[in-house]
Amino acid sequence: MGDVWAFGRDSGFAAGQVVVGFGVESDGGVIGHVERQENEPGKQHLVVDTGVWKFGRSVLIPAGAVAVVDSERRTVKVAASRDEIKAAPLFTTDSETTDQNYLAEVGAYYASLRS
Repeated sequence: MGDVWAFGRDSGFAAGQVVVGFGVESDGGVIGHVERQENEPGKQHLVVDTGVWKFGRSVLIPAGAVAVVDSERRTVKVAASRDEIKAAPLFTTDSETTDQNYLAEVGAYYASLRS
C-alpha cells in the first residue's frame, strides 16, 4: 500500500480528483459510498458511509488502502476486506480527522494489514 496516508501512484487517483459520492467496494462486496475526502498531504483519507451494513456507520479509510479509483464506474476499490474495515478503529466524529492520536491508531491498523 505504500504510505498509508497517500494515494498510490497505481491507484488511478488523479491529483485534485473528487471522489465524493463514489461507491466503495472490497473483494467482499459493497462497503458504502464516499461521504467526504481529505486531500491534505500526510492525511489523505476517505470518510465512507457504510449505510448498506446493518447498523451502518461511517468509517475512515486512509488513502493508501485505496487500490483502484474507477472514474467511469464512479467506484473506489479498497485493498482491505469488509471484515478488516469493520474491525478498524471506530470513527465517531469529524473532530477525529484532526486528532493525531486517532490518525496514528488508524494508520498503524491499516499498515498492519500489509504484513
